[in-house]
Amino acid sequence: MSGTYPASPIFSSVGFKSVYYNLSSQSLSGRTQVRNIGGQRFEFSASYSRLLRAEFAPVLAFVMSQRGAAETFSIVLPEVSSTSGSATGSVVTTSDPSVGAKTVNISGLTGTLKAGDVVKFANHSKVYMLTADRSGTGALAFEPGLETAMTGTQAVTYNDVPFLVRLNNDIQEYSIGSASLVDYDVDFIEAV
Repeated sequence: MSGTYPASPIFSSVGFKSVYYNLSSQSLSGRTQVRNIGGQRFEFSASYSRLLRAEFAPVLAFVMSQRGAAETFSIVLPEVSSTSGSATGSVVTTSDPSVGAKTVNISGLTGTLKAGDVVKFANHSKVYMLTADRSGTGALAFEPGLETAMTGTQAVTYNDVPFLVRLNNDIQEYSIGSASLVDYDVDFIEAV
């Protein structure tokens, strides 16, 4: 891993998507069969409002140090990485679900985590998205299924959730417009 993406300047917009891997076939009659071949990852693109060169320099230096898509790093996304609910407390898992499980029992939650929030378990590099609201102790439902089994009590991060990512391609470019202002868009892909 090669550090943490600069938190400043902040993005002006973020496009966020979930990608599942499916095979599908359709017959002449229109019958469609779809089979999930496993795996899911998040991808996102981010844009900056016009930046002064001095504001952009730390971002460019960090991006250059990633050597294209060769390195992984963490990033906390504005809005996406924090709960939309009223959650507080030190949330921990209290069950030992196996690979593929889509729920885990938790305790220590005060307030509410909302469907669509993202969470990260202490022994995972993968980020998971909640599929139902959760208040207090009980089963936390999420997608995709666990990529790694859980053993023992694990901390659950629900605010400032760091995504482990890499740049989505090896070519990075920016443009300098009028008044020497920089326009820059960058694409990330979750490293799972």
